[in-house]
Amino acid sequence: MPLYRSSRNRTIGLVAKNNIKATPGRMLINTFENIFQSAAQRKGGIKKFEFLLSGDGNRVAKTPAELKAIPDDRYLAEMTRCIFRSGFVWKIIENKWADFEIAFNHFDTMSCAMLSDENLESLAQDARIVRNAIKIRTVRDNGQFIQQIREQHERFSYWIADWPVTDTVGLWAQLKNRGSRLGGNTSAYFLRLMGRDTFILSRDVLTALFREGVVDQTRAPGKRALIHIQAAFNTWQQESGRSLGEISRTLAYSVDS
Repeated sequence: MPLYRSSRNRTIGLVAKNNIKATPGRMLINTFENIFQSAAQRKGGIKKFEFLLSGDGNRVAKTPAELKAIPDDRYLAEMTRCIFRSGFVWKIIENKWADFEIAFNHFDTMSCAMLSDENLESLAQDARIVRNAIKIRTVRDNGQFIQQIREQHERFSYWIADWPVTDTVGLWAQLKNRGSRLGGNTSAYFLRLMGRDTFILSRDVLTALFREGVVDQTRAPGKRALIHIQAAFNTWQQESGRSLGEISRTLAYSVDS
């Protein structure tokens, strides 16, 4: 079904159920199948492209049950890893990661939430880890965030797993507003690395969304644009039955980079 109707009508079907309104005068006319075929042609055919999308099974999103089984300390650890990687050399973080685990008590959420200012100052002088005081402070902040979620949902993992994929941008907003330094694409990368199905608004994905008329610029989208991006992904997912991650990667591979 088309995502957008005329300027006088609201969206229909799944998009309407999510209270997402159409952008005046815009139409989403390209099907996911057309985008998929274009991407597959660029990557050597459907068989090779399907392998590229799945990463030989390594890129398959986890089920809600699998996400719920992950201990909350692993969520805090991956948040921290993504935050420290942002704007930094990833290899350095990976080489030091075992020491990060030791320095932060294997990211036990209660221990991290209760870090004192003195503890943080000491960690900022610890040569075993990257001594970025601002990012080190996020471990306490995000430990407290996770503890707050646990008070309402028993486990942070339950909250992540139960959030509807049709409102992925809403989950991003919660992570950004309630957590620390989880804005931009950091929350999306965090979720994907944990196995939670999500799309990532890379430069190539935004270029493809611009081409398809979903957004009117390729810069980082604002709140209104995110609503329309989510609506487009919902429509393509309903059409194709594919994960958000597969749709996201297909869009990226459909442009010349």
